[in-house]
Amino acid sequence: MDKLLKEIKACRVCKESMTVDCRPVLSVNAESKILIIGQAPGKKVYDSGKPWDDKSGENLRAWMGIDEATFYDAKNIGIVPMGFCFPGKGKSGDLPPRKECAPLWHEAILSKLSNVQLTLLIGIYAQQYYLGDLRKKTLTETVKNNEAYLPKYMTLPHPSPRNNIWMAKNKWFEKEVLPKLKTIVSEALAI
Repeated sequence: MDKLLKEIKACRVCKESMTVDCRPVLSVNAESKILIIGQAPGKKVYDSGKPWDDKSGENLRAWMGIDEATFYDAKNIGIVPMGFCFPGKGKSGDLPPRKECAPLWHEAILSKLSNVQLTLLIGIYAQQYYLGDLRKKTLTETVKNNEAYLPKYMTLPHPSPRNNIWMAKNKWFEKEVLPKLKTIVSEALAI
């Protein structure tokens, strides 16, 4: 795994298309119990080099019911985004994750993981890639029907504060999904 992570961190495949320098941000260990597959690092995470080191990360840890020490212990939580580098800013937020990363690196990473009890698919890009035709028409429907993907996957919206409107419109998420998520996370970490 160490050799693979060094290769990934040295990756410059999309360098010519980037508006910033390549700086892959991920954290995973062969013993990771929970795998988080999100979108791509935002600018703050790109600057710090620490995955989920922003308000979205605070929200995600609260949703999971875990503290920072547990979250950043790669033997507990593996963090492998769809795009490893900050993709740049768009008109209404960050650009989508670069399309090169997942096909190039995910299979190699997953082949080294033998202890993953649960994979969190955060946001539409991860859900499209991993669920394919099994996902529902919308992210909301996919998250609402998360039972269909368990025990392997748990589908979640992105925990960005930009999604507060989505949270306000979908009260069932906080009432039904988050308690289930906390239980499943706790059980997976106990193994």
